[in-house]
Amino acid sequence: MRLVSYRRGAVDSFGVVVDAGVVDGRRLLGGRVATLKAALAAGALPELARAALGATPDVRLDAVQLLPPIPEPDKILCVGINYVAHREETGRGESAHPTLFTRFANTQVGHGQALVRPRVSTEFDYEAELAVVIGRRCRHVRREDALACVAGYSCYQDATLRDWQRHTSQFTAGKNFVATGGFGPWLVTTDEVADPSRLTVVGRLNGQEMQRSATDLLIFDIPELIAYITTFTELVPGDVLSTGTPGGVGSKRTPPVWLKPGDVFEVEVTGVGVLRNPVVEEQAA
Repeated sequence: MRLVSYRRGAVDSFGVVVDAGVVDGRRLLGGRVATLKAALAAGALPELARAALGATPDVRLDAVQLLPPIPEPDKILCVGINYVAHREETGRGESAHPTLFTRFANTQVGHGQALVRPRVSTEFDYEAELAVVIGRRCRHVRREDALACVAGYSCYQDATLRDWQRHTSQFTAGKNFVATGGFGPWLVTTDEVADPSRLTVVGRLNGQEMQRSATDLLIFDIPELIAYITTFTELVPGDVLSTGTPGGVGSKRTPPVWLKPGDVFEVEVTGVGVLRNPVVEEQAA
C-alpha cells in the first residue's frame, strides 16, 4: 500500500492511494483512528489493506495537500556519514558506531510543499535519503528481527544549513530550522519493498542528477541501525529513521552548489516514489 497523510480544506486525514485518488483511512476503519500514526499504533494496516481492496477513492490525489506521511512522529532520528562516498568527501574517518542526530517535527514538509531557506544563511544544502517508518513498539531488538519492526519506507530530504551545522561538533542547529526537511510523498508498506538493501536513492536539482547510490552501500544498514538505536531508546509506531545521504552534496562541489529560491529538488527511491519540493526564501515575520 501507499499511505498518505493529507489536508483537504481545513481537515487533516490519512488514507490509501488507489490509482489517482485517496480512499479515506478514517472511513475505512470506522472512525476509530484519526491519523496514520494512530493506525500504526493500533496494528490496523492489515484491516486497512483489506478494506481498501476495490474501494472507490473519496478524493483525487491532486485535490489534496500532501503532508509528511507522519506529521508528528514521536522521534525523528537521522544518520550522518552513512555512505562511504559521503564519508570520503567530508574527510571523516571510519567510525565503529552510527553518527546520530535528531530532527524536530516542525522541520518537516510534505511532497509539493516548499523548503524554506532561512534568512540567516545561504549555505542551504540538499541531502537525498531513504526514510524508514517504525510500525511497532520495540526495544533491545536483535539484528535478525529488526525488519519486522518496520511499517514501510519513504523519501527524505535532510536539507542542512552547513554553516550552522559547523557552529559546534553537534549537528542540531544546522538540521532544525523550520520547514527545511522534505518527507514523502507517501509511506510504502513493507509488502511492496521486500528488501530495502536493493533500492536506489537519487537526488536531482532542477532536473540534474546530483546524487545516486544503491542502499546496499550503507555503512550501517537498516537492521544494524534499529538494533543499535533500540539498545538506548524505545522506538514506537510512527518514529522515523532517515538513513543517510550518498556522496555528491552541494557543499563538497567546486564551486559549492547551494539550494536557492526558485530551485526544485527531487528525491527518488526506486520502488517508493519521488519527493519533490520547491525552495523559497524565508519571509520576515
